[in-house]
Amino acid sequence: MITKQNIAFFILLLSSLTSFSQDTNIRDLAKQKFTLSGIITDANSNETLIGVNIIIPELKTGVTTNEYGFYSITLPQGIYAVQISYLGYQNIDESINLNQNIKNNFKLFSNETALKEVIIIENKTKTDIRKPEMSVNKLSISTIKRMPVVLGEVDVLKSILLLPGVTNAGEGASGFNVRGGGADQNLILLDEATIFNSSHVFGFFSVFNPDAIKDLKLYKGGIPARFGGRASSVLDIYQKDGSSKGFHVNGGIGLISSRILAEGPLVKDKGSFLIGGRSSYAHLFLKLSEEQKNNAAYFYDLNAKLSYKLNPKNNLYLSGYFGRDVFSLNKSFTNIYGNSTLNLRWNHLFSDKLFSNLSLIYSDYYYGLDLDFVGFKWDSGIKNYNIKYDFKNYISDTFKLNYGVNAIYYDFNPGTIKPSDANSGINFDQLDKKYAFEPALYINAEHEISDKISLSYGLRYSMFYRLGQSTVNIYENGNPVTFNPNLQIYEKATPTGTKFYDKNKVVESFNNLEPRFSFAYQINDDQSVKASYNRMIQYLQLISNTSSPTPLDVWTPSDNFIKPQIADQVALGYFKNFKDGMYSLEVETYYKKVKNRLDYIDGANLIANKAIEQVILNGQLRSYGLEVMLKKNEGKLNGWISYTLSKSEQQTPGRTAVETGINNGAWYNSVYDKLHNIAITSSYNLNEKWSFGANFSLQTGQPVTYPNGQYDYLGITVPSYGLRNKNRLPAYHHLDIAATLTPRKNADRNWKGEWVFSIYNLYNRKNAASINFRQNTDTGANEAVKTSIFGMVPAVSYNFKF
Repeated sequence: MITKQNIAFFILLLSSLTSFSQDTNIRDLAKQKFTLSGIITDANSNETLIGVNIIIPELKTGVTTNEYGFYSITLPQGIYAVQISYLGYQNIDESINLNQNIKNNFKLFSNETALKEVIIIENKTKTDIRKPEMSVNKLSISTIKRMPVVLGEVDVLKSILLLPGVTNAGEGASGFNVRGGGADQNLILLDEATIFNSSHVFGFFSVFNPDAIKDLKLYKGGIPARFGGRASSVLDIYQKDGSSKGFHVNGGIGLISSRILAEGPLVKDKGSFLIGGRSSYAHLFLKLSEEQKNNAAYFYDLNAKLSYKLNPKNNLYLSGYFGRDVFSLNKSFTNIYGNSTLNLRWNHLFSDKLFSNLSLIYSDYYYGLDLDFVGFKWDSGIKNYNIKYDFKNYISDTFKLNYGVNAIYYDFNPGTIKPSDANSGINFDQLDKKYAFEPALYINAEHEISDKISLSYGLRYSMFYRLGQSTVNIYENGNPVTFNPNLQIYEKATPTGTKFYDKNKVVESFNNLEPRFSFAYQINDDQSVKASYNRMIQYLQLISNTSSPTPLDVWTPSDNFIKPQIADQVALGYFKNFKDGMYSLEVETYYKKVKNRLDYIDGANLIANKAIEQVILNGQLRSYGLEVMLKKNEGKLNGWISYTLSKSEQQTPGRTAVETGINNGAWYNSVYDKLHNIAITSSYNLNEKWSFGANFSLQTGQPVTYPNGQYDYLGITVPSYGLRNKNRLPAYHHLDIAATLTPRKNADRNWKGEWVFSIYNLYNRKNAASINFRQNTDTGANEAVKTSIFGMVPAVSYNFKF
């Protein structure tokens, strides 16, 4: 619970940390230590760069830029060779005489640009074995754009499926699963704003326009304390700021969608804008068919960002995203859904050691149905309003602190039913709206104990308040689900009464401590071992009994019936660079356990359910596995091979000795269980004109429940099902290839273009999206019918920029 004492304590903590930084400055001067700090940007656009390495070789120390391109490092007085490296950019080596505090804003040139004024050293992307960061994958947009994908559309989410420990439910499935967790357990952030549904067209494409994306990082474990609210992973994505040097346009034209993005200066070298749009148009071809002319399935989205540098210590950013999907059948059924986000951010530099970011964030997910044939409209969704204030304190070259506070207010609309016209027989109905408030405080330290040992440790204190205005059911013994011992089934309990909570009255509250810890021990210059532990609390639940999220799924807050998920994960890893960084090996093993994971009673109806607590049971989930990733970082041919051996299981035991639970209380395969997962991706640069790429994926089939018998009832054949998730779909695999043609005449003109030719599923594998069982109407025999979405799909697209 938030009290005056808690607020006073945190204010005291912040002031003491700031004072500590100031005291450290005084001590540093006494020891003749000085600070090198600044911003690192792209030389051609002034775009800030995230995660740039600034290395001091003789001291075997270094630092990386934060999410806004800022770095700071404090060193003893002296002359140092500073090495700066970033993937896709030319490395530089510059000598600096550190005899006072120095601000140096480096500008990096891309590999395409000639650089004459600084010394070029070879660009390497080898694994960072010193940093106590593990279970983290970073992908550059240039790498993602070289990957062949379905229908020629570059896709951020499809690219992370090639990483170890990441799977999904198959072709056409939305979301992704990390280390055996559900898709709802992933926190997806776009410029710090939450994205609740990450897919377009029911999973065929992601909502992220690759032209607008600057940086992508996936945390599978060892998650920093500044993140919270989900049990499995964090996908942290930042949009580009836009060029403040000159006006540029780039885009692409594909078979079913096109995109365009424009960026340029508001005030040269001070302010910039970025605006990008993307839309599919395959539905236009349906108009050519008399049978399909009234049907439609398309999406569109918009990315926008404004950036302005007030002065050397203050920057403002305003960014937003808006996307919608439209699916319509003969104008009698229309489905519209999508995300909207808005974020206003203020960066402030208190000193060369203390950086802050204040964000005001709005996020909205909307789902709507218009059913003209039955005469009603359905609206549902979730909104949140988030304020967060984060600080990064570069206390010394071996010790850094991150700390901050955030508070999120949620507005849930489970469903609104409205008549579609005055003649409709449907009455207006509003399922009780739900409200919640989630504040949190955190602090995290990055600490280099010695040349060989580095630590990252922190603590997050999260609170959650389920708020009125709503009516809550009351049940006998507090159990909304009862067990029928005669039929051996679970049934809905009948409420014995109700209780109404006024607006903002607390229905239920929770608070939890979430410790985080990571450790790295450097064996030598080329290899290290790392370990991590983190606890994550998830207060929101996705009400869904499908293997992947659908637009109709409803989010709901924890309350007196639905408890928050509590996830604990430990991981151990070995990391090695070979041949001076040409090859890298990453091996990790992990164990994760999640308490209060929901499952559903047999026959549960989740749509428009006013008492969802009557069909859910509390259980637990555990997953464990081994991940191996071998990367080739340099040369004309590069890429990686990843393999994951894993197990994901759920258990929902009976609450008493009489109850059976799910599957008699035994552990059973979760729908996310994939024993084997192999992914190979590669790119080959033949010359300046031609480059090639290929992906291969192989996954164990998804767990499903098949019928194991049947019986007749009044002449109707009724299937009988066995234990939950005991069966599997066939193995899933496909090979994709791509070739990119870049005309040589590009070098001599402002307009630059490229042709991308791709083939998805080269050998035409008919992967099973589902298998349904039915009785043949002609023969009367039972039969299994496989549904496949894609065979071989060739595609061509044209990308341009000027």
